Amino acid sequence: MQICSFFCISLKKNMGLNSNFNAQQQQQHRHSHFRNANKPTATTMTDHLKKQQIRLAQVRQEHLLKFFDELTPDKRLQLLRDLDELDFDEIKPNWERATISMNANGIKLDSRMQPMPEDQILSIARTSPEKLNAYRKIGLQQIAKGHVAVLLMAGGQGTRLGFDHPKGMYDVGLQSHKTLFRIQAERILKLEQLAEEACGQRGRIVWYIMTSEHTMQPTLNYLEANNYFGLLVENVMLFEQGSLPCFDYDGRIILDEKHRVARSPDGNGGIYRAMQRAGVLDDMKRRSILYVHAHSVDNILIKVADPIFIGYCVQEQADCAAKVVEKSSPNEAVGVVAIVDNKYQVVEYSEISQKTAEMRNADGRLTYSAGNICNHFFTVAFLQKIGNSYERKLKLHVAKKKIPFVDNAGNRLTPNQPNGIKIEKFVFDVFEFAEKFVAMEVPRDEEFSALKNADSAGKDCPSTARDDLHRLHRKYIEKAGGTVHGDICEISPFVSYAGENLEELVAGKSFSSPVYLSESPMHGHL
Repeated sequence: MQICSFFCISLKKNMGLNSNFNAQQQQQHRHSHFRNANKPTATTMTDHLKKQQIRLAQVRQEHLLKFFDELTPDKRLQLLRDLDELDFDEIKPNWERATISMNANGIKLDSRMQPMPEDQILSIARTSPEKLNAYRKIGLQQIAKGHVAVLLMAGGQGTRLGFDHPKGMYDVGLQSHKTLFRIQAERILKLEQLAEEACGQRGRIVWYIMTSEHTMQPTLNYLEANNYFGLLVENVMLFEQGSLPCFDYDGRIILDEKHRVARSPDGNGGIYRAMQRAGVLDDMKRRSILYVHAHSVDNILIKVADPIFIGYCVQEQADCAAKVVEKSSPNEAVGVVAIVDNKYQVVEYSEISQKTAEMRNADGRLTYSAGNICNHFFTVAFLQKIGNSYERKLKLHVAKKKIPFVDNAGNRLTPNQPNGIKIEKFVFDVFEFAEKFVAMEVPRDEEFSALKNADSAGKDCPSTARDDLHRLHRKYIEKAGGTVHGDICEISPFVSYAGENLEELVAGKSFSSPVYLSESPMHGHL
């Protein structure tokens, strides 16, 4: 079995790992290797400690060893490992850049902004079916040739949903009880089939999944338990995003426990470094993958590897692109894709004045309407350029947070007020490095329904995600000539990827809710 947790790739060379080990074997070997190889003698422990003392003194972080003498041997070893992972050549400039970012928070960008030129945004609603079909054909051709991959950002847990597992494992309550992971995997399988039917050859869409440290093992276990939902094992690749240390307001790294450095995930923008370090970019090159569709796991309506999007970007020779939705109102709390200082970027709603947010074009549409939905296209060549040259130049975003810490007496405390900062990077901050950037405006009701909150919020929650999918699938049936009585309506991805090829199944027929069209049309309620 060749599915690999990519964080093991670099270890294979150092540890002599067989490349045919499966992910769990690799992890077991990795952990046993560290247990066996890192049992230091008293002499090596002392030498290691002295080196760290010198190193920390040079950057004024000596407090990280304050409780070293109180620790057990195992905890001393854990702390030294944490310290070994700190790259102070990068941490120091990161802190300096983060300080600049903190001071810049709240600054409005109005005077430096321009909307995207209309000739660089394709609106699905305002484009002819013939043109969309032409783009779709190009996209299916690239899929059939094996040139397309999907990059899934799935590091988040369902904490805000009251769900103590990776968010991709969440079931919003569909009749099928399919989770987000399963829905997306089945859409990939269906798209491979559609590409084969259109082009006469079967290309495989590789599914690269970025997890966090905490979601890696549960995600892997879940996929294995479900046989990867029918995808070829070797075409499902997991890798971990990185993390960055947490700081207090004076630039001192926070201790989470006496023997652990406080760290937090480096944001979805950490995906570029994670891919490079894990060997993902090399794997894409080896497989002759040219184009990547990147998206977050929590959009239940996501058109995974959308052939129209792929085809449009390929036709336009774009190296980077974004799907956007039209803002619902000037005050909608969503970032917009715009041009700032002649470079493309996502401008957060807090960075625009009310006056600018309310600006409208002659046709009445908002001037700054291109709402960002974390749905992107990249060429592999562009991703390699980011990894090789620009990743260290990505903006740093700072959030003041309540971070548990160890006080001077050695007590671990959870503060009531923000006491430090977490630093993260955003996936869209590479837009400025694109030589050719385009966007596609898609209908919100067809392509975007986020899952972020519990039902009590009444927004971006399981019930809204479920209802949005039901409405879309009812729309598919009615467009194909069927009639649906009631609101509950679900179509399996194996029946239709995005409403295509339903006429034979539903035209002239009446369906009563609850409707579920699975692999056999007889599973629906006629």
